[in-house]
Amino acid sequence: MDHPLTRRTVLGAAGAALAAGAVPPATDPAPGNVRPVSMATHIHGPFSEGLASFSAHLEQARANHVDVIWWTDHDFRIAAFEHRQAVHFDGAVEPEHGLDWKWVKETEGRPAGAVAEFVASPHSPQDGTGKALRLVSKDKGIIWYRGQSWNNTMNACIADTELTLDLLPETLPAGGSLLFELQLSNHPGLGVLRLRYQIGPFAATTHTATGPNGTVRLPVKAGQWRECTFVPRDDVAKLWPAIAAADNALTGLRIGVQHAGFVADRLTFHRSRRAGPAGEQLRAEVIAAAAAKHGAGVTHYRAMEISLVRHLNWFGGDQRFPSFPSPPVRDDSPALTASMVRYLKAHGGLVCWNHPMDVAKRDELVKLMLDRDFLGVDLVEIGRKPYDDLLWVYDVACRNALFFTAVGSSDDHDATDWAKEPEHDITYVWSPSLAQPDLLAAMAKGAAWFTDLARYRGSLDLRVGGVSHLGAVLMTQAPVTVDAIATGLPGGAKAELIVGVVDEAAAVPSTKTVKSKTVTVSPGHYVRLQVRLAGGDVVGVSNPLWVLDKAPKRPIPAGRRRESG
Repeated sequence: MDHPLTRRTVLGAAGAALAAGAVPPATDPAPGNVRPVSMATHIHGPFSEGLASFSAHLEQARANHVDVIWWTDHDFRIAAFEHRQAVHFDGAVEPEHGLDWKWVKETEGRPAGAVAEFVASPHSPQDGTGKALRLVSKDKGIIWYRGQSWNNTMNACIADTELTLDLLPETLPAGGSLLFELQLSNHPGLGVLRLRYQIGPFAATTHTATGPNGTVRLPVKAGQWRECTFVPRDDVAKLWPAIAAADNALTGLRIGVQHAGFVADRLTFHRSRRAGPAGEQLRAEVIAAAAAKHGAGVTHYRAMEISLVRHLNWFGGDQRFPSFPSPPVRDDSPALTASMVRYLKAHGGLVCWNHPMDVAKRDELVKLMLDRDFLGVDLVEIGRKPYDDLLWVYDVACRNALFFTAVGSSDDHDATDWAKEPEHDITYVWSPSLAQPDLLAAMAKGAAWFTDLARYRGSLDLRVGGVSHLGAVLMTQAPVTVDAIATGLPGGAKAELIVGVVDEAAAVPSTKTVKSKTVTVSPGHYVRLQVRLAGGDVVGVSNPLWVLDKAPKRPIPAGRRRESG
């Protein structure tokens, strides 16, 4: 049976999980034919700009007992739209289509006789006019130039990527070399991979790996220009055959020399499968390859973060890219974002407003939501920082009968430890299965709650007559008795019922807190449930039940409306 507003004791294997730092979900009986399904709804893999691989996220989901991952890579990054194409070494700052590439000088050890300069001659015969980069180190110390691209537009999944670099070895004694080093993605059991190409007076090409560090030695002769071609995917496959080689992003790049003198010119990036929808098909293939090695027990679906307006997660639908502006610069215009929401919904699925306070304080956000009907989205990320402000905003939205579903956010780009990331809320839904249509339907009707992944993993529900009404709008002329369900409470934690007025009349909340397992809700009010730890932090929040005796100004979404009796 359920235990409303009480603590459940977690025993056995769950205790071992707690000792390891992961909070396991409580096993709860569910109303009707549904069960609690946990979801990470904002997750970035190697088609975004961070260190994550799909493989590492799949391992994190399993370690943290999360049932479903929604892959929400950035749309224009999946397509590598107007990502960096070439660097000509014309100076420390080099624009391409008005967007800068920058070189940052670094040293390792104390390189003697170090030279790092952009020179007009010599330069690559394949690069026309312009300059090149001369690097000299007369001992084992290394002088590095680290590349930085505007908005990480060098970063892209390596699944279809080739790089070229023109090199002239000017002085190349035994033991000397040029180093071309790529930082890739984080992988289970290895960490962040680093692929170093060591180009020098070697007899043959060799591949060696120690842990996350791999080295490819390439032979070159002094005194003549050579175009070097690098296919990181193929080299990763040779160095680390146990991983899905394509499941990596190019997250860092630097060029250095030790005990040698080189001139470098014309660095190019070739991405062969990113035009139109091809990038999304490529992403599907990389996800499948990662899941074949690491996906056991984890359900996952492709979604997308629409990123050149106020950020929107798109779940379901045909996942057809919208058009991208050139250059790919974000425009936060509310009108443009609302237009994008209409485009996405015309292509099916649900749309979520991500980190809604990234460009607005809470009063501005409330005004925007009320004036523009929350931009027309289906879901809003309420479960994330700043928690108190977003809950305040949510209570204003509930007061004004704004019928969207509140979800939690992780927004994880690195896949190192979900529970220790600054954003680590997950979303639960009451669903009959893990099938995508069932999950989308549950989110659409608000049968959802969010919790702190690290500190609370119980189930929340609001039931009338034993039937779940989470997210519902109950039309009735009489007061309603609502039973609150909050399982798996940590020691000292309390469950609270927040009861608020629904008068569609003000841009501030009007609520009271009830500490009881049952509450009588009069028409013209809503109720939601939250879990507060002994220290005061809120770690779990349900979507509300609205109890209304007259139709609100805005239409009630399909699936939410219920009639008394």
